Amino acid sequence: MQLDKITFNDISIFHLEEEFSIFHKLNYTKTYGGKEWLRRFLSEPHHDIHRIIGTQNIIKLFIDHIDDWPTEISNGTIIMIDKFLDYNLDPIPANANSLSSFSYKILHGQDYAMVKYSVKHFADFYRGLNKIYALFLEVDLPPQFQFYINRIEKVLSEHAVNQIVLLDKEHNFSVRENLYFAFYFRNHYRNDTLEMIEVFSRLEAWYSMAVAVKTYDLHFPSFIEQEQPYLNAEGLYHILLHQPVAYDLVMHPDQNFLFLTGANMAGKSTLIKALGSAVFLAHIGMGVPADKMKLTVFDGLLTNINVSDNISKGESYFFNEVQRIKSTIYKINDGKKWLVLIDELFKGTNVQDAMKCSLTVIRGLIKIKNSLFILSTHLYEIGEELKDVSTISFKFFETTVTDDQLEFSYQLKEGISNDRIGYVILRREKVVEMLEKL
Repeated sequence: MQLDKITFNDISIFHLEEEFSIFHKLNYTKTYGGKEWLRRFLSEPHHDIHRIIGTQNIIKLFIDHIDDWPTEISNGTIIMIDKFLDYNLDPIPANANSLSSFSYKILHGQDYAMVKYSVKHFADFYRGLNKIYALFLEVDLPPQFQFYINRIEKVLSEHAVNQIVLLDKEHNFSVRENLYFAFYFRNHYRNDTLEMIEVFSRLEAWYSMAVAVKTYDLHFPSFIEQEQPYLNAEGLYHILLHQPVAYDLVMHPDQNFLFLTGANMAGKSTLIKALGSAVFLAHIGMGVPADKMKLTVFDGLLTNINVSDNISKGESYFFNEVQRIKSTIYKINDGKKWLVLIDELFKGTNVQDAMKCSLTVIRGLIKIKNSLFILSTHLYEIGEELKDVSTISFKFFETTVTDDQLEFSYQLKEGISNDRIGYVILRREKVVEMLEKL
Protein backbone atom coordinates (compact mmCIF):
# COMPACT_ATOMS: atom_id res chain seq x y z
CA MET A 1 0.00 0.00 0.00
CA GLN A 2 1.41 3.37 -1.02
CA LEU A 3 1.80 6.16 1.55
CA ASP A 4 3.80 9.32 1.15
CA LYS A 5 5.74 11.13 3.86
CA ILE A 6 2.89 13.56 4.52
CA THR A 7 0.46 10.71 5.16
CA PHE A 8 2.87 8.95 7.51
CA ASN A 9 3.07 12.17 9.53
CA ASP A 10 -0.64 13.01 9.34
CA ILE A 11 -1.72 9.72 10.93
CA SER A 12 1.21 9.73 13.39
CA ILE A 13 2.87 6.51 12.28
CA PHE A 14 6.13 8.28 12.99
CA HIS A 15 6.63 11.56 14.83
CA LEU A 16 9.54 13.88 15.50
CA GLU A 17 8.77 13.38 19.18
CA GLU A 18 8.78 9.61 19.08
CA GLU A 19 6.61 9.05 22.16
CA PHE A 20 3.65 10.55 20.28
CA SER A 21 3.85 8.03 17.43
CA ILE A 22 2.11 4.74 16.71
CA PHE A 23 5.58 3.28 16.14
CA HIS A 24 6.43 4.05 19.76
CA LYS A 25 3.11 2.54 20.91
CA LEU A 26 3.93 -0.75 19.18
CA ASN A 27 7.61 -0.87 20.16
CA TYR A 28 8.27 -3.61 22.70
CA THR A 29 11.69 -4.49 21.32
CA LYS A 30 14.76 -4.61 23.56
CA THR A 31 17.46 -4.43 20.92
CA TYR A 32 18.40 -1.70 18.46
CA GLY A 33 18.18 -4.15 15.57
CA GLY A 34 14.69 -5.25 16.57
CA LYS A 35 13.58 -1.63 16.80
CA GLU A 36 14.93 -0.85 13.34
CA TRP A 37 13.21 -3.89 11.82
CA LEU A 38 9.96 -2.79 13.45
CA ARG A 39 10.47 0.65 11.92
CA ARG A 40 11.03 -1.02 8.57
CA PHE A 41 7.84 -3.11 8.89
CA LEU A 42 5.88 0.07 9.58
CA SER A 43 7.55 1.83 6.66
CA GLU A 44 6.52 -0.83 4.13
CA PRO A 45 2.82 -1.75 4.41
CA HIS A 46 1.87 -4.70 2.23
CA HIS A 47 -0.08 -4.49 -1.02
CA ASP A 48 -0.69 -8.23 -1.31
CA ILE A 49 -3.37 -10.04 0.69
CA HIS A 50 -1.26 -13.18 1.02
CA ARG A 51 1.61 -11.30 2.66
CA ILE A 52 -0.85 -9.57 5.00
CA ILE A 53 -2.43 -12.86 6.06
CA GLY A 54 1.03 -14.42 6.37
CA THR A 55 2.15 -11.67 8.76
CA GLN A 56 -1.09 -12.01 10.74
CA ASN A 57 -0.38 -15.72 11.15
CA ILE A 58 3.18 -15.07 12.29
CA ILE A 59 2.00 -12.58 14.90
CA LYS A 60 -0.65 -15.05 16.10
CA LEU A 61 2.07 -17.68 16.58
CA PHE A 62 4.11 -15.26 18.66
CA ILE A 63 1.05 -14.34 20.75
CA ASP A 64 0.85 -18.00 21.79
CA HIS A 65 4.47 -17.83 23.03
CA ILE A 66 4.82 -14.31 24.41
CA ASP A 67 5.83 -15.53 27.88
CA ASP A 68 8.36 -17.97 26.40
CA TRP A 69 10.46 -15.36 24.61
CA PRO A 70 14.14 -15.75 25.60
CA THR A 71 15.45 -13.21 28.07
CA GLU A 72 19.09 -14.12 27.46
CA ILE A 73 19.43 -11.82 24.45
CA SER A 74 19.72 -8.16 25.40
CA ASN A 75 20.82 -5.12 23.47
CA GLY A 76 24.09 -5.32 25.40
CA THR A 77 24.57 -8.88 24.15
CA ILE A 78 24.20 -7.81 20.51
CA ILE A 79 26.45 -4.77 20.97
CA MET A 80 29.16 -6.88 22.61
CA ILE A 81 29.11 -9.49 19.85
CA ASP A 82 29.36 -6.81 17.17
CA LYS A 83 32.20 -5.13 19.03
CA PHE A 84 34.11 -8.40 19.43
CA LEU A 85 33.79 -9.32 15.75
CA ASP A 86 35.17 -5.91 14.73
CA TYR A 87 37.79 -5.66 17.48
CA ASN A 88 41.45 -5.56 16.42
CA LEU A 89 42.32 -8.70 18.34
CA ASP A 90 45.73 -10.34 18.39
CA PRO A 91 45.47 -13.71 16.57
CA ILE A 92 44.08 -16.51 18.69
CA PRO A 93 45.82 -19.90 18.38
CA ALA A 94 43.75 -22.29 16.24
CA ASN A 95 44.30 -25.33 18.48
CA ALA A 96 44.99 -23.87 21.88
CA ASN A 97 46.46 -26.26 24.44
CA SER A 98 47.06 -25.58 28.09
CA LEU A 99 50.43 -23.91 27.47
CA SER A 100 49.40 -21.71 24.53
CA SER A 101 46.20 -20.73 26.34
CA PHE A 102 48.13 -19.66 29.43
CA SER A 103 50.63 -17.79 27.27
CA TYR A 104 47.90 -15.89 25.41
CA LYS A 105 46.25 -14.88 28.66
CA ILE A 106 49.55 -13.55 30.06
CA LEU A 107 51.03 -12.00 26.93
CA HIS A 108 47.78 -10.58 25.51
CA GLY A 109 45.97 -9.69 28.69
CA GLN A 110 43.78 -6.92 27.27
CA ASP A 111 42.73 -9.05 24.31
CA TYR A 112 42.00 -12.02 26.54
CA ALA A 113 39.79 -9.85 28.74
CA MET A 114 37.78 -9.00 25.60
CA VAL A 115 37.61 -12.70 24.69
CA LYS A 116 36.50 -13.79 28.15
CA TYR A 117 33.75 -11.19 28.35
CA SER A 118 32.53 -11.78 24.79
CA VAL A 119 32.27 -15.57 24.87
CA LYS A 120 29.64 -15.33 27.61
CA HIS A 121 27.56 -13.11 25.32
CA PHE A 122 27.93 -15.54 22.42
CA ALA A 123 26.67 -18.28 24.72
CA ASP A 124 23.69 -16.19 25.80
CA PHE A 125 22.86 -15.27 22.22
CA TYR A 126 22.91 -18.79 20.85
CA ARG A 127 21.08 -20.24 23.85
CA GLY A 128 18.38 -17.65 23.23
CA LEU A 129 18.19 -18.57 19.54
CA ASN A 130 17.95 -22.23 20.51
CA LYS A 131 14.93 -21.44 22.70
CA ILE A 132 13.24 -19.69 19.79
CA TYR A 133 13.99 -22.65 17.53
CA ALA A 134 12.52 -25.07 20.09
CA LEU A 135 9.32 -23.01 20.37
CA PHE A 136 8.50 -23.46 16.69
CA LEU A 137 10.14 -26.82 15.99
CA GLU A 138 6.92 -28.78 15.39
CA VAL A 139 4.64 -25.92 14.35
CA ASP A 140 3.15 -25.46 10.89
CA LEU A 141 4.73 -22.13 9.98
CA PRO A 142 4.06 -19.57 7.22
CA PRO A 143 6.76 -19.86 4.51
CA GLN A 144 8.51 -16.56 5.30
CA PHE A 145 8.74 -17.57 8.98
CA GLN A 146 9.82 -21.15 8.24
CA PHE A 147 12.75 -19.84 6.22
CA TYR A 148 14.26 -18.11 9.26
CA ILE A 149 13.68 -21.08 11.55
CA ASN A 150 15.45 -23.28 9.00
CA ARG A 151 18.41 -20.91 8.94
CA ILE A 152 18.59 -20.93 12.74
CA GLU A 153 18.51 -24.75 12.69
CA LYS A 154 21.41 -24.93 10.24
CA VAL A 155 23.63 -22.57 12.24
CA LEU A 156 22.78 -24.28 15.53
CA SER A 157 23.91 -27.59 14.02
CA GLU A 158 27.46 -26.28 13.55
CA HIS A 159 29.76 -28.09 15.98
CA ALA A 160 31.10 -25.19 18.07
CA VAL A 161 27.69 -23.50 18.17
CA ASN A 162 26.03 -26.71 19.30
CA GLN A 163 28.69 -27.16 21.97
CA ILE A 164 28.20 -23.70 23.51
CA VAL A 165 24.41 -24.03 23.45
CA LEU A 166 24.56 -27.26 25.46
CA LEU A 167 26.65 -25.73 28.22
CA ASP A 168 24.81 -24.72 31.37
CA LYS A 169 24.09 -21.01 31.82
CA GLU A 170 26.22 -21.00 34.98
CA HIS A 171 29.12 -22.74 33.26
CA ASN A 172 32.48 -21.22 34.16
CA PHE A 173 34.54 -21.14 30.97
CA SER A 174 38.17 -22.15 31.26
CA VAL A 175 40.90 -20.15 29.53
CA ARG A 176 41.20 -22.84 26.88
CA GLU A 177 37.42 -22.91 26.30
CA ASN A 178 37.27 -19.13 25.97
CA LEU A 179 39.99 -19.14 23.33
CA TYR A 180 38.49 -22.15 21.54
CA PHE A 181 35.04 -20.57 21.16
CA ALA A 182 36.46 -17.12 20.42
CA PHE A 183 38.57 -18.55 17.60
CA TYR A 184 35.67 -20.35 15.96
CA PHE A 185 33.12 -17.55 16.30
CA ARG A 186 35.60 -15.01 15.00
CA ASN A 187 37.10 -17.03 12.16
CA HIS A 188 34.50 -19.60 11.11
CA TYR A 189 31.08 -18.34 12.22
CA ARG A 190 31.46 -14.60 11.85
CA ASN A 191 29.09 -14.29 8.88
CA ASP A 192 26.68 -16.82 10.36
CA THR A 193 26.56 -14.88 13.60
CA LEU A 194 25.92 -11.57 11.84
CA GLU A 195 23.15 -13.23 9.84
CA MET A 196 21.63 -14.66 13.03
CA ILE A 197 21.63 -11.21 14.61
CA GLU A 198 19.61 -9.96 11.62
CA VAL A 199 17.28 -12.94 11.88
CA PHE A 200 16.76 -12.37 15.58
CA SER A 201 16.11 -8.67 14.99
CA ARG A 202 13.39 -9.46 12.47
CA LEU A 203 11.83 -12.04 14.78
CA GLU A 204 11.94 -9.60 17.69
CA ALA A 205 10.06 -7.02 15.59
CA TRP A 206 7.29 -9.56 14.96
CA TYR A 207 7.34 -10.45 18.64
CA SER A 208 6.94 -6.76 19.51
CA MET A 209 3.89 -6.54 17.25
CA ALA A 210 2.42 -9.60 18.99
CA VAL A 211 2.95 -8.05 22.43
CA ALA A 212 1.20 -4.88 21.25
CA VAL A 213 -1.77 -6.85 19.88
CA LYS A 214 -2.19 -8.65 23.19
CA THR A 215 -1.48 -5.63 25.41
CA TYR A 216 -3.98 -3.34 23.68
CA ASP A 217 -6.54 -6.07 22.88
CA LEU A 218 -6.35 -5.40 19.15
CA HIS A 219 -8.31 -7.57 16.72
CA PHE A 220 -7.18 -8.93 13.39
CA PRO A 221 -9.24 -7.62 10.47
CA SER A 222 -10.57 -9.84 7.71
CA PHE A 223 -9.88 -9.06 4.09
CA ILE A 224 -12.13 -9.62 1.11
CA GLU A 225 -10.93 -9.88 -2.46
CA GLN A 226 -12.93 -7.79 -4.91
CA GLU A 227 -12.28 -5.11 -7.50
CA GLN A 228 -14.25 -2.39 -5.74
CA PRO A 229 -13.17 -0.87 -2.39
CA TYR A 230 -14.98 -1.81 0.79
CA LEU A 231 -14.58 -0.93 4.47
CA ASN A 232 -16.68 -1.94 7.45
CA ALA A 233 -15.46 -1.08 10.96
CA GLU A 234 -17.33 -1.77 14.20
CA GLY A 235 -16.13 -0.27 17.47
CA LEU A 236 -13.30 1.62 15.77
CA TYR A 237 -11.19 3.93 17.94
CA HIS A 238 -7.85 5.74 17.85
CA ILE A 239 -5.00 3.64 19.23
CA LEU A 240 -3.20 6.65 20.76
CA LEU A 241 -6.14 7.79 22.91
CA HIS A 242 -6.36 6.68 26.54
CA GLN A 243 -10.15 6.87 26.79
CA PRO A 244 -11.44 6.65 23.22
CA VAL A 245 -15.04 6.65 22.02
CA ALA A 246 -15.73 3.98 19.41
CA TYR A 247 -17.35 4.47 16.00
CA ASP A 248 -19.14 2.25 13.51
CA LEU A 249 -18.47 3.05 9.88
CA VAL A 250 -19.32 1.41 6.55
CA MET A 251 -18.09 2.59 3.14
CA HIS A 252 -18.61 0.92 -0.23
CA PRO A 253 -18.92 1.87 -3.92
CA ASP A 254 -22.60 2.85 -3.61
CA GLN A 255 -21.65 5.33 -0.88
CA ASN A 256 -17.95 5.90 -1.24
CA PHE A 257 -17.83 9.52 -0.04
CA LEU A 258 -18.40 10.55 3.58
CA PHE A 259 -19.20 14.24 4.14
CA LEU A 260 -18.33 14.83 7.81
CA THR A 261 -19.36 17.91 9.77
CA GLY A 262 -19.27 19.10 13.38
CA ALA A 263 -17.90 21.86 15.54
CA ASN A 264 -14.28 22.31 16.55
CA MET A 265 -13.20 19.69 19.11
CA ALA A 266 -16.27 17.55 18.32
CA GLY A 267 -14.17 14.66 17.00
CA LYS A 268 -13.87 15.00 13.21
CA SER A 269 -10.09 14.90 13.01
CA THR A 270 -9.91 12.05 15.52
CA LEU A 271 -12.26 9.92 13.43
CA ILE A 272 -10.28 10.58 10.27
CA LYS A 273 -6.97 9.73 11.94
CA ALA A 274 -8.45 6.70 13.69
CA LEU A 275 -9.62 5.26 10.40
CA GLY A 276 -6.40 6.07 8.58
CA SER A 277 -4.19 4.50 11.25
CA ALA A 278 -6.41 1.40 11.55
CA VAL A 279 -6.37 0.78 7.80
CA PHE A 280 -2.61 1.27 7.85
CA LEU A 281 -2.17 -1.23 10.70
CA ALA A 282 -4.34 -3.72 8.84
CA HIS A 283 -2.00 -3.50 5.85
CA ILE A 284 1.12 -4.34 7.87
CA GLY A 285 -0.59 -7.45 9.20
CA MET A 286 -1.31 -6.02 12.66
CA GLY A 287 -4.41 -6.23 14.76
CA VAL A 288 -6.47 -3.05 14.66
CA PRO A 289 -8.19 -0.91 17.33
CA ALA A 290 -11.71 -2.08 16.52
CA ASP A 291 -14.06 -4.83 17.60
CA LYS A 292 -14.38 -5.95 13.99
CA MET A 293 -13.04 -4.76 10.68
CA LYS A 294 -13.57 -6.08 7.17
CA LEU A 295 -11.94 -4.42 4.19
CA THR A 296 -10.38 -4.80 0.79
CA VAL A 297 -6.67 -4.34 0.25
CA PHE A 298 -6.08 -0.72 -0.71
CA ASP A 299 -3.41 0.27 -3.19
CA GLY A 300 -2.78 3.53 -1.39
CA LEU A 301 -3.68 5.83 1.50
CA LEU A 302 -3.50 9.61 1.14
CA THR A 303 -4.26 12.31 3.69
CA ASN A 304 -4.72 16.04 3.63
CA ILE A 305 -4.71 16.96 7.33
CA ASN A 306 -1.73 18.98 8.53
CA VAL A 307 -0.99 21.29 5.61
CA SER A 308 1.38 24.18 6.37
CA ASP A 309 2.77 27.22 4.62
CA ASN A 310 6.39 27.56 3.54
CA ILE A 311 7.78 31.03 4.19
CA SER A 312 11.20 30.27 2.77
CA LYS A 313 9.64 29.33 -0.57
CA GLY A 314 7.07 32.10 -0.44
CA GLU A 315 4.24 29.55 -0.48
CA SER A 316 1.01 30.40 1.32
CA TYR A 317 -1.10 27.97 3.29
CA PHE A 318 -3.79 28.03 0.60
CA PHE A 319 -1.24 27.44 -2.16
CA ASN A 320 0.02 24.32 -0.41
CA GLU A 321 -3.56 23.12 0.12
CA VAL A 322 -4.10 23.42 -3.62
CA GLN A 323 -0.84 21.61 -4.36
CA ARG A 324 -1.79 18.77 -2.02
CA ILE A 325 -5.18 18.36 -3.69
CA LYS A 326 -3.52 18.51 -7.10
CA SER A 327 -1.06 15.79 -6.08
CA THR A 328 -3.90 13.68 -4.65
CA ILE A 329 -5.98 13.88 -7.85
CA TYR A 330 -2.95 12.96 -9.94
CA LYS A 331 -2.20 9.88 -7.84
CA ILE A 332 -5.70 8.46 -7.42
CA ASN A 333 -6.68 8.84 -11.08
CA ASP A 334 -5.11 5.47 -11.89
CA GLY A 335 -8.05 3.09 -11.48
CA LYS A 336 -6.63 1.61 -8.28
CA LYS A 337 -8.21 1.45 -4.83
CA TRP A 338 -7.32 4.45 -2.65
CA LEU A 339 -8.48 5.65 0.74
CA VAL A 340 -8.39 9.47 0.77
CA LEU A 341 -8.80 11.41 4.03
CA ILE A 342 -9.25 15.18 3.91
CA ASP A 343 -9.64 17.26 7.08
CA GLU A 344 -10.99 20.82 6.79
CA LEU A 345 -10.35 21.53 3.14
CA PHE A 346 -9.31 25.05 2.11
CA LYS A 347 -8.87 26.65 5.51
CA GLY A 348 -6.43 29.11 3.95
CA THR A 349 -8.92 31.32 2.12
CA ASN A 350 -12.14 33.24 2.81
CA VAL A 351 -15.42 31.40 3.37
CA GLN A 352 -17.04 32.15 -0.01
CA ASP A 353 -13.90 31.19 -1.89
CA ALA A 354 -13.48 28.06 0.22
CA MET A 355 -17.07 26.99 -0.47
CA LYS A 356 -16.66 27.37 -4.22
CA CYS A 357 -13.30 25.54 -4.21
CA SER A 358 -14.59 22.77 -1.96
CA LEU A 359 -17.67 22.14 -4.09
CA THR A 360 -15.51 21.99 -7.20
CA VAL A 361 -13.15 19.45 -5.61
CA ILE A 362 -15.97 17.29 -4.19
CA ARG A 363 -17.88 17.20 -7.47
CA GLY A 364 -14.68 16.09 -9.15
CA LEU A 365 -13.72 13.45 -6.60
CA ILE A 366 -17.12 11.74 -6.66
CA LYS A 367 -16.44 10.82 -10.29
CA ILE A 368 -13.74 8.45 -9.05
CA LYS A 369 -15.66 5.29 -8.19
CA ASN A 370 -12.78 3.03 -7.24
CA SER A 371 -11.70 4.92 -4.11
CA LEU A 372 -13.18 5.83 -0.74
CA PHE A 373 -13.20 9.41 0.54
CA ILE A 374 -13.80 11.09 3.89
CA LEU A 375 -13.91 14.87 3.91
CA SER A 376 -14.55 16.94 7.02
CA THR A 377 -15.55 20.59 6.83
CA HIS A 378 -16.94 23.57 8.70
CA LEU A 379 -18.66 24.67 5.51
CA TYR A 380 -21.98 23.06 6.34
CA GLU A 381 -23.81 25.07 3.69
CA ILE A 382 -22.27 23.17 0.79
CA GLY A 383 -23.88 20.01 2.12
CA GLU A 384 -27.24 21.31 0.93
CA GLU A 385 -25.93 21.39 -2.63
CA LEU A 386 -24.71 17.81 -2.39
CA LYS A 387 -27.73 16.14 -0.81
CA ASP A 388 -28.94 14.75 -4.10
CA VAL A 389 -25.69 12.90 -4.78
CA SER A 390 -26.47 9.29 -3.92
CA THR A 391 -22.86 8.23 -3.40
CA ILE A 392 -22.32 10.77 -0.59
CA SER A 393 -23.29 9.89 2.98
CA PHE A 394 -23.65 12.67 5.54
CA LYS A 395 -22.58 12.25 9.16
CA PHE A 396 -21.81 14.66 11.96
CA PHE A 397 -20.66 15.02 15.54
CA GLU A 398 -23.10 16.81 17.81
CA THR A 399 -22.23 19.52 20.33
CA THR A 400 -24.51 20.60 23.18
CA VAL A 401 -24.13 24.08 24.74
CA THR A 402 -25.56 24.74 28.20
CA ASP A 403 -24.70 28.00 29.96
CA ASP A 404 -21.62 28.39 27.78
CA GLN A 405 -20.48 24.89 28.73
CA LEU A 406 -19.74 22.57 25.82
CA GLU A 407 -20.59 18.89 25.84
CA PHE A 408 -19.30 16.56 23.15
CA SER A 409 -20.87 13.13 22.77
CA TYR A 410 -18.31 12.05 20.16
CA GLN A 411 -21.07 9.89 18.69
CA LEU A 412 -21.32 9.73 14.92
CA LYS A 413 -24.82 10.69 13.76
CA GLU A 414 -26.63 10.83 10.44
CA GLY A 415 -27.02 14.23 8.82
CA ILE A 416 -25.26 17.59 8.67
CA SER A 417 -24.28 19.65 11.70
CA ASN A 418 -25.08 23.34 11.95
CA ASP A 419 -23.31 23.88 15.27
CA ARG A 420 -21.41 27.15 15.56
CA ILE A 421 -19.55 27.41 18.83
CA GLY A 422 -16.67 29.76 18.02
CA TYR A 423 -18.23 32.76 19.72
CA VAL A 424 -19.34 30.60 22.65
CA ILE A 425 -15.72 29.56 23.25
CA LEU A 426 -14.55 33.15 22.87
CA ARG A 427 -17.06 34.23 25.51
CA ARG A 428 -16.45 31.25 27.80
CA GLU A 429 -12.72 31.92 27.85
CA LYS A 430 -13.41 35.55 28.92
CA VAL A 431 -11.93 36.97 25.73
CA VAL A 432 -15.10 38.94 24.98
CA GLU A 433 -15.09 40.34 28.53
CA MET A 434 -11.43 41.31 28.24
CA LEU A 435 -12.04 43.10 24.96
CA GLU A 436 -15.03 44.98 26.35
CA LYS A 437 -12.84 46.33 29.16
CA LEU A 438 -10.21 47.73 26.84
